[in-house]
Amino acid sequence: MKFFLDTADLNEIEEAASWGALAGVTTNPSLYAKIGGKLSDFHDHMKRICEIVGPNCPVSAESVAMTRDEIVRDGLELADIAPNIVVKIPTMVEGLAATHELAGQGVRVNMTLCFSVPQAILAARAGARYISPFIGRFDDISEDGLEQVGNIVAAINNYDFTDNTVNGEQVEIIAASIRSANHVTQCALMGADIATVPFKVLKQMVQHPLTDRGLDAFLKDWEKVQNA
Repeated sequence: MKFFLDTADLNEIEEAASWGALAGVTTNPSLYAKIGGKLSDFHDHMKRICEIVGPNCPVSAESVAMTRDEIVRDGLELADIAPNIVVKIPTMVEGLAATHELAGQGVRVNMTLCFSVPQAILAARAGARYISPFIGRFDDISEDGLEQVGNIVAAINNYDFTDNTVNGEQVEIIAASIRSANHVTQCALMGADIATVPFKVLKQMVQHPLTDRGLDAFLKDWEKVQNA
């Protein structure tokens, strides 16, 4: 499993990148608004994220257009920011049409707000490079988000979609809207390719009470050695 950071915060991205485990970044309008981002600075901000993570790490930048022609135009502008930009498009009819057009022009697409197996298969057929099923939002309405992600992973892995994607790349499932380290564990066990997580969850993934307890014991024992 690869780990993406779900944020637009440059400080969080720089810190996570320093750990050596970061494989990409996903952003959305809400995350950009959360850091006080301005429309005039959006492209420069995405470019800076691309520079931080490096050319081999995909960075998802979301289009907020609603018609296929506008999404395509927006997507082409976003793709020009940096070679590792992936255009993020909602799973809807206009989004599918735009994804098909953009993939045909060599632009990688991350189809987001995916909540069902049929949506995921349509996204893959349209040419999406990444598909982002959401977990937490299912949990918010008392449904099992993990089960839905597992169904999508199983369905996509049943078929070969490489004829549809840019350069024949394999479609990858990004488990999104992750709220806990346990979400990551379960997604890894079911075979999701990527987990995109908030920085808070990324830090939780490193922590374990037995690790803390063991480290405390080691330090106390070493203090005894020093004072012997």
